[in-house]
Amino acid sequence: MKKLILALAATGLLALSATSAFAQTEAKEKKKKKADAGMSSATAPKSVIHVVTVNFKEGTTPAQIKAAVDGVHKLPAAFPGITRVWTRAIKNQTEMAHIFVMEFASEQALKDYSDSPAQKEWYKVYADIRARSVTSDITN
Repeated sequence: MKKLILALAATGLLALSATSAFAQTEAKEKKKKKADAGMSSATAPKSVIHVVTVNFKEGTTPAQIKAAVDGVHKLPAAFPGITRVWTRAIKNQTEMAHIFVMEFASEQALKDYSDSPAQKEWYKVYADIRARSVTSDITN
């Protein structure tokens, strides 16, 4: 009987220590995930990156392309929701000849830009020379 009680007590202690070790490991993993999530949200901007790849119509002159690119650079002054623009591709692995990138302050700013006076003004230079474009919007 003593052996049975000792065996049960030893089994109980072993189970208790295993449960405690498992709980500690689980707590550490939760803490690490929380820390990782905090780091990514602290460094991840809430702005929206609007990427436009474009091919211009055959016969479009360099002056017309320059006017379209210059128009992209004027957009932040014309529309406050656009915070930055990029137009000089360093590497382009798409089938498109040109890339424009606009950074919007938020998803709402991107929505507000659609059909805005600033977009309509830029489209006066851009839309008639655009053969094909593909747009991607990215945020966190």
